[in-house]
Amino acid sequence: MSTQTTATTCPYCGVGCGVLVDRDAAGTVSVRGNPEHPANFGRLCSKGSALAETLGLEGRLLTPEVNGQACDWDQALDTVASGFRRIIDEYGPDAVAIYGSGQLLTEDYYVANKLMKGFIGSPNIDTNSRLCMASAVVGHKRAFGADAVPVCYEDLELADLVVLTGSNLAWCHPVLFQRLRAAREQNPNLKVVVIDPRRTDSCDIADLHLPLRPGSDIALFNGLLTHLSRYGKVDYRFLEQHGNGFSDALEAAEQSGSLPETAFLCGLPEQDVLQFFRWFAATEKTVTVFSQGINQSSVGTDKVNAIVNCHLLTGRIGRPGMGPFSITGQPNAMGGREVGGLANQLAAHMDFTPEDIDRVRRFWDAPNIADKPGLKAVDMFEAIGRGEIKAVWIMATNPAVSLPDADKVRAALAGCELVVVSDCMRETDTARLATVRLPALTWGEKDGTVTNSERRISRQRRFLPAPGAARADWWIICEVAKRLGFAEAFDYVAPCEIFREHARLSGFENGGRRAFDIGALAEISAAEYEALTPFQWPRPAGSRTGQTRLYGEGGFHTPSGRAQLVPVSHQAPQNAPNPDYPLILNTGRVRDHWHTLTRTGKAPRLCAHMPEPLAQIHPSDAYRLGLLEGDLVSIESLWGKAVVRLRLDEQQQEGCVFVPMHWNDSFSAQACIDAVVNPARDPLSGEPEFKHTPVKVQSCRYQWHGFCLSRETVSPIGDYWTQLPVVNGQRLEFACSEGVDWHSWAQAQAPAEVEWLEFKDPGRGLFRLAAVQDNRLAFCLFIGPEPNLPEREWLTTLLSADSLSVNERLALLSGAPPAGTGSQGRTVCSCFGVGENTICAAVRAGCHSAKEITRQLKAGGNCGSCLPEIERLIAENKRERAA
Repeated sequence: MSTQTTATTCPYCGVGCGVLVDRDAAGTVSVRGNPEHPANFGRLCSKGSALAETLGLEGRLLTPEVNGQACDWDQALDTVASGFRRIIDEYGPDAVAIYGSGQLLTEDYYVANKLMKGFIGSPNIDTNSRLCMASAVVGHKRAFGADAVPVCYEDLELADLVVLTGSNLAWCHPVLFQRLRAAREQNPNLKVVVIDPRRTDSCDIADLHLPLRPGSDIALFNGLLTHLSRYGKVDYRFLEQHGNGFSDALEAAEQSGSLPETAFLCGLPEQDVLQFFRWFAATEKTVTVFSQGINQSSVGTDKVNAIVNCHLLTGRIGRPGMGPFSITGQPNAMGGREVGGLANQLAAHMDFTPEDIDRVRRFWDAPNIADKPGLKAVDMFEAIGRGEIKAVWIMATNPAVSLPDADKVRAALAGCELVVVSDCMRETDTARLATVRLPALTWGEKDGTVTNSERRISRQRRFLPAPGAARADWWIICEVAKRLGFAEAFDYVAPCEIFREHARLSGFENGGRRAFDIGALAEISAAEYEALTPFQWPRPAGSRTGQTRLYGEGGFHTPSGRAQLVPVSHQAPQNAPNPDYPLILNTGRVRDHWHTLTRTGKAPRLCAHMPEPLAQIHPSDAYRLGLLEGDLVSIESLWGKAVVRLRLDEQQQEGCVFVPMHWNDSFSAQACIDAVVNPARDPLSGEPEFKHTPVKVQSCRYQWHGFCLSRETVSPIGDYWTQLPVVNGQRLEFACSEGVDWHSWAQAQAPAEVEWLEFKDPGRGLFRLAAVQDNRLAFCLFIGPEPNLPEREWLTTLLSADSLSVNERLALLSGAPPAGTGSQGRTVCSCFGVGENTICAAVRAGCHSAKEITRQLKAGGNCGSCLPEIERLIAENKRERAA
């Protein structure tokens, strides 16, 4: 059977891993890492490895809809265009907006920005990249004069000190973490410092963990800057030739005080702070990796510049093994910035200066071009809520879940005159609020380019046919543009034409003044575009390759050509804990999930490691609040409330609570944590404060707790519920305040022709029910007054069994496997489906290292993301044996 192999790029995080997709004549798809791609050299994380499991058409939006009714493309596009035209004519161009996404390809982004800023004449196009990387953008522009990352992935392997700050690399960028882990094993001199309030899995390879007080990052790096100056680590030659602002930056840094005062502000032991300062001072080859923990703050830009200042002071930038490294969150966050996807920039890294406005106007022949910055993400949705923006087009993102103060966002969209949503999924929290739904292509179906965290542009290539009436985002945008009267400017027939124009604009009147320049590809042919291999920008006209590092010999993009050290001062977060809201909420990602679950929520093995939304809290806080492991708890702030499962975690800092950001109304009731998040934002970047919201945590008392497993989809029930896929079926967890006729509900969910098995214990409040069809488990339901119900893992395996044995039927309602039959327990390794019980049994049988576990069980042998958890299980078993 013939197999077609397509080289493409993973659609998840900003690492930008190369993927090889094999599709046979029957249409079966398999995914593997591309060993020739320089981002990953064949490695894939658990999410990337499971990409083939997320390609099903379940839940897809396959037909345009207007007001909930299916229609053809002409009607949908005419509705969008006429609605935009009417509102623009009546209220002006600033009454309309586009909200995009790092999930869009660069070509999609380019035409969206061109339509909005160039031809509609409104600057109101922004992106969900505002929520993760905007502070890094502003910090880079203040320091370097350009939104340009000066380092590359190879520098992690060439460094002698890697500082991870505000970055759980192990879970959020696992392939980079594995490259760093391998480098550490090969280089005994390499040290790793992790700066994070939580002890995350990234600490598994750390020589030093600094669990600083949330919001104290500037104090720490200002203290470092002061230490470097006092102990003679200033690179005066570099500063004299290439830097400005040293004195002012140092004066501001010294306000944080002495080493003891810095340690006090950060809540850290003085000796640990001193150790970090000494290592940084003594190690020229130092890379500082930072991500959302730095950016997502009301002072995120200043945090970025506090880090960059330390590298500029020591001249540690742009040379192998050194530099500040912003790791982007989304696969094309950087590509979106290249084409002007942020409201405060024009295309090709140009700004709203008179010269740049004129340059882009002439290039596009766009006399109506916007001449001022637009509204940033949170401001945009507040303007929608006030009725100032009357039409919004949302593309490839879910702001009703992902923006802070999410209930306010939902209310704004519910009251908006025209809400257009382009998405691949029909029932997202945002799509439910849409006037018009436009079916877009998704990964595997569309063609274009993306740019990763090291400025590397790679191709995403199509290997699947377009399903139903779904179309590429660039095509949808261009068709609306034509209906608005801009046909000549949007007469593209393929994405390579858009890329070619994008490349031409990047080099137009550039001459090295702008960092972003891919003018060498301005005349790329369709065949060359199809065969394009990954490269880093800049790649100006005449260049055959891109540039690996920037600024090693100066050449900054500021007016003076010199880097700017920016004076920054420690500031306490805007909203401090108080007696009513005594804990600090921190939100973020988990290992096996992505954004709002529309892709990873389809893959059973990605849902198995963390099947429910949860809150991680230190045991001492739980004891003080009267909370127990497994309780359902409410997380409440001034802005909203969520209900999640409690997990006690000694790795969590006291006084803090961590809740993942992924769950939403499509997958769980009351679990949208961004409804709770503080909407305060950085005044320069507009990036919200996702890492510091005062909250209170209280137990939720329910009369009944339960779960069911079913081969068929079941209807959610209860005040709290979470649904997730399992192999050959679905799992539903729920809790109810009042009693339900469980038998009647179960009969409504299960197939008609079944054999019912039932167990009741009214004294203990237990009810268990199973439906067997053709000697196969079709459905089971477990109810009790407490959440400590039987393990789900063994029962889940029965959904896949061709038949039930006598012992399995007898044991079914107990929820425990028959004697002599083990349950693998909670999934630890998603790549190979290895559970906690299996790993612990191997440890008891003599496996005493993660490498031995990998040799015997394969666990940890693919992406390696589970290795820290495996090592913790080994350590726990050793302690138990010792006791």
